[in-house]
Amino acid sequence: MLKHRGFPGRYPGTDFQFTIRRANHKDGVTKLIRRERYKDRKKLDKAVDAAFIKAIWENFGEEPFERGNLDAGRLSWVFGREVVPAEDPFDPESYEALLRLDLSRAQTAFPEAFAPDEAPVEYDDWGDEDD
Repeated sequence: MLKHRGFPGRYPGTDFQFTIRRANHKDGVTKLIRRERYKDRKKLDKAVDAAFIKAIWENFGEEPFERGNLDAGRLSWVFGREVVPAEDPFDPESYEALLRLDLSRAQTAFPEAFAPDEAPVEYDDWGDEDD
Protein backbone atom coordinates (compact mmCIF):
# COMPACT_ATOMS: atom_id res chain seq x y z
CA MET A 1 0.00 0.00 0.00
CA LEU A 2 1.40 3.34 -1.09
CA LYS A 3 1.67 5.90 1.72
CA HIS A 4 1.06 9.43 0.49
CA ARG A 5 3.80 11.41 2.23
CA GLY A 6 2.82 14.98 3.01
CA PHE A 7 -0.90 14.26 2.82
CA PRO A 8 -2.63 15.36 6.04
CA GLY A 9 -3.54 12.49 8.35
CA ARG A 10 -6.72 14.08 9.66
CA TYR A 11 -8.79 17.25 9.85
CA PRO A 12 -7.15 19.52 12.46
CA GLY A 13 -8.56 19.27 15.96
CA THR A 14 -10.87 16.34 15.17
CA ASP A 15 -10.88 12.58 14.76
CA PHE A 16 -11.94 12.82 11.10
CA GLN A 17 -9.12 10.91 9.44
CA PHE A 18 -7.87 11.36 5.89
CA THR A 19 -5.33 8.51 5.82
CA ILE A 20 -4.84 5.11 7.39
CA ARG A 21 -1.59 3.90 8.93
CA ARG A 22 -1.52 0.34 7.67
CA ALA A 23 -3.25 -1.97 5.23
CA ASN A 24 -6.17 -4.02 6.52
CA HIS A 25 -4.87 -7.55 5.93
CA LYS A 26 -7.27 -9.32 8.30
CA ASP A 27 -10.59 -8.23 6.76
CA GLY A 28 -9.40 -7.20 3.31
CA VAL A 29 -9.42 -3.81 1.64
CA THR A 30 -12.42 -1.63 2.49
CA LYS A 31 -14.54 -1.16 -0.62
CA LEU A 32 -15.05 2.36 -1.95
CA ILE A 33 -18.74 3.21 -2.23
CA ARG A 34 -20.67 6.35 -3.05
CA ARG A 35 -22.12 7.61 0.22
CA GLU A 36 -25.20 9.78 -0.02
CA ARG A 37 -24.69 13.35 1.19
CA TYR A 38 -27.94 14.77 2.49
CA LYS A 39 -28.67 18.50 2.64
CA ASP A 40 -28.98 18.45 6.43
CA ARG A 41 -25.33 17.44 7.00
CA LYS A 42 -23.53 19.25 9.77
CA LYS A 43 -21.38 22.26 8.95
CA LEU A 44 -18.31 20.43 10.30
CA ASP A 45 -18.92 17.46 7.97
CA LYS A 46 -19.01 19.83 4.99
CA ALA A 47 -15.83 21.58 6.18
CA VAL A 48 -14.03 18.23 6.49
CA ASP A 49 -15.05 17.26 2.95
CA ALA A 50 -13.83 20.62 1.65
CA ALA A 51 -10.49 20.23 3.44
CA PHE A 52 -10.11 16.70 2.02
CA ILE A 53 -10.79 17.95 -1.51
CA LYS A 54 -8.31 20.80 -0.95
CA ALA A 55 -5.67 18.28 0.17
CA ILE A 56 -6.30 16.14 -2.93
CA TRP A 57 -6.02 19.22 -5.14
CA GLU A 58 -2.79 20.39 -3.46
CA ASN A 59 -1.19 16.94 -3.58
CA PHE A 60 -2.35 15.54 -6.94
CA GLY A 61 -4.05 18.26 -8.97
CA GLU A 62 -6.00 16.73 -11.84
CA GLU A 63 -3.51 13.89 -12.33
CA PRO A 64 -4.55 10.31 -11.57
CA PHE A 65 -3.44 9.12 -8.14
CA GLU A 66 -3.28 5.78 -6.40
CA ARG A 67 -5.77 5.18 -3.60
CA GLY A 68 -2.96 3.99 -1.34
CA ASN A 69 -3.44 4.91 2.30
CA LEU A 70 -6.29 7.38 1.73
CA ASP A 71 -9.14 6.52 4.09
CA ALA A 72 -11.97 4.60 2.37
CA GLY A 73 -14.61 6.19 4.59
CA ARG A 74 -13.49 9.72 3.75
CA LEU A 75 -13.09 8.88 0.05
CA SER A 76 -16.58 7.40 -0.03
CA TRP A 77 -18.11 10.79 0.86
CA VAL A 78 -16.70 12.26 -2.38
CA PHE A 79 -16.39 9.11 -4.53
CA GLY A 80 -18.43 9.09 -7.72
CA ARG A 81 -18.80 12.87 -7.67
CA GLU A 82 -15.68 14.95 -6.97
CA VAL A 83 -13.33 11.95 -7.03
CA VAL A 84 -13.88 9.44 -9.82
CA PRO A 85 -12.17 6.29 -11.12
CA ALA A 86 -9.24 6.97 -13.42
CA GLU A 87 -9.12 3.49 -14.94
CA ASP A 88 -11.46 1.00 -16.52
CA PRO A 89 -12.04 -1.54 -15.16
CA PHE A 90 -11.92 -0.02 -11.68
CA ASP A 91 -11.45 -2.18 -8.59
CA PRO A 92 -13.06 -0.46 -5.58
CA GLU A 93 -11.32 -2.97 -3.27
CA SER A 94 -7.73 -2.27 -4.30
CA TYR A 95 -5.15 -0.01 -2.66
CA GLU A 96 -3.58 0.31 -6.15
CA ALA A 97 -6.79 1.60 -7.76
CA LEU A 98 -6.32 4.86 -9.67
CA LEU A 99 -8.56 7.83 -8.93
CA ARG A 100 -8.67 11.41 -10.16
CA LEU A 101 -10.22 14.68 -9.09
CA ASP A 102 -13.12 15.84 -11.28
CA LEU A 103 -12.09 19.46 -11.06
CA SER A 104 -15.26 21.07 -12.38
CA ARG A 105 -17.49 19.08 -10.02
CA ALA A 106 -15.14 19.68 -7.09
CA GLN A 107 -15.05 23.44 -7.74
CA THR A 108 -18.84 23.53 -7.91
CA ALA A 109 -19.38 21.50 -4.73
CA PHE A 110 -16.51 22.98 -2.68
CA PRO A 111 -15.55 26.42 -4.04
CA GLU A 112 -13.89 27.29 -0.74
CA ALA A 113 -11.27 24.59 -1.37
CA PHE A 114 -10.09 26.48 -4.47
CA ALA A 115 -10.35 30.09 -3.28
CA PRO A 116 -7.12 31.84 -4.41
CA ASP A 117 -7.10 34.26 -1.47
CA GLU A 118 -7.61 31.45 1.00
CA ALA A 119 -4.70 30.88 3.37
CA PRO A 120 -3.14 27.42 3.11
CA VAL A 121 -4.66 24.92 5.51
CA GLU A 122 -2.33 24.24 8.43
CA TYR A 123 -2.46 20.58 9.40
CA ASP A 124 -1.30 19.55 12.85
CA ASP A 125 -1.16 15.82 12.03
CA TRP A 126 0.57 14.94 8.78
CA GLY A 127 0.21 11.18 9.21
CA ASP A 128 3.75 10.37 8.09
CA GLU A 129 4.63 7.98 10.90
CA ASP A 130 6.14 4.65 9.91
CA ASP A 131 4.82 1.68 11.84
